[in-house]
Amino acid sequence: MSLGERIFARMYDRFTARAEEACLSAHRQALIAGVQGDVIEIGGGTGANLPYYSDGVATLTLTEPSRPMIGRLQRRINEHAPAAKLLRAPAEDLPFEDDSFDVAVSTLVLCSVDDQPRALKELRRVLRPRGRLLFMEHVRSDEPRLARLQDRMNRINNLVAHCDCNRPTLDSIRAAGFSIEKLEHDTIRKAPPFLRPLVIGVAEA
Repeated sequence: MSLGERIFARMYDRFTARAEEACLSAHRQALIAGVQGDVIEIGGGTGANLPYYSDGVATLTLTEPSRPMIGRLQRRINEHAPAAKLLRAPAEDLPFEDDSFDVAVSTLVLCSVDDQPRALKELRRVLRPRGRLLFMEHVRSDEPRLARLQDRMNRINNLVAHCDCNRPTLDSIRAAGFSIEKLEHDTIRKAPPFLRPLVIGVAEA
């Protein structure tokens, strides 16, 4: 457990507070509120999605690879979803059988996994046939000038925020075998320009 991990976990909610208030919380609620069945959320972080899960969720399982985040996440689970199950595991190696879940949730996670194609392959594996992936991710811009800025800023952003700001995540979702059912583009307000391009959507396995 590095000092950087501990500091990042402690400061994460402060870093994201303005963006959450400006738009991210509303997107989380709209994306998650109607979820039903057996649900897995990868990269649970500090538990920002937990208040929005409804009674339609039969089981809720969260994974998180960062040990410092785990403690913060468990406290949020105790507050909002005490029946939820929490496991320390990376998205690239999910400790579940094939066809275990109806819904997978990924919000601001696919930017930071070590191996995005492998993580998406794992998500498709653990989803049941026609299971759904609900995602909200900041992505590489379609606007060339902004995309070049993202490329220039990516190394420092990775050092500071532990994520890549220039990943073509939609292409990766499709390449993993998902079909995009719903898609919305937005801008993360109150965030630096190179972090603003946002996609919110639903994909079917």
